[in-house]
Amino acid sequence: MSPLPARLRQLTPTRLRDDVRLRALAVGLGLIPPRTMHSSEDARVLLEAVRGAQRVVEIGVYEGASALALYGALDTSSELHLIDPFGSHPDALPGGWGATEWATRRVLARAVRRRGGAAPRVCWHAALSQEVAERWSGEVDAVFIDGDHSEAGCELDWSSWHPFVKLGGYVVFHDAREGQDDGRGLPGPTAVVVRHFRSGGRSPGWEIAAEADRTVAVRRLA
Repeated sequence: MSPLPARLRQLTPTRLRDDVRLRALAVGLGLIPPRTMHSSEDARVLLEAVRGAQRVVEIGVYEGASALALYGALDTSSELHLIDPFGSHPDALPGGWGATEWATRRVLARAVRRRGGAAPRVCWHAALSQEVAERWSGEVDAVFIDGDHSEAGCELDWSSWHPFVKLGGYVVFHDAREGQDDGRGLPGPTAVVVRHFRSGGRSPGWEIAAEADRTVAVRRLA
């Protein structure tokens, strides 16, 4: 199916546009694009962190907009691991929002078909990120933390995944610049970034490599 014209989508009442089941059907069928949760500045920081990466992990997939951006930036030999429990998690999304695994998988499947044989490998993990980390092995080049936005949830994502990041690799936090000049964000991820990486934080061997709008990328130095 072809996407509905943007003008027609804008006329849809908010209560219908945000209805989880209707959105899942429309996104899954390709009638509307996945909802973009990141600005162009956010995307710039994220995609710079995964340049040349062979193994990337995204925590918090929602409808797949950032996963599409990551997928498009990766080489054929790369792996993109997508982690999301696809359930009701009040600290991951605004109230009333949600996504379904079926619809988001279809979004990425269409991207895979468009690239044909020159496609990175997409690996799905419908689970909590710490559950995936418990059975994980091997290094990763980059981890994008954009799931549970509570302070405890973001801290758990960081503690579960940063040990797997190789020297020179990145962890990227979304919604983590509340209170910064020209920045935005939410209290939870912002608190984690401040505690670990600002003003002599608790994570020696890591540094803030880039940041803009709501996004902070930290790099492993040692």
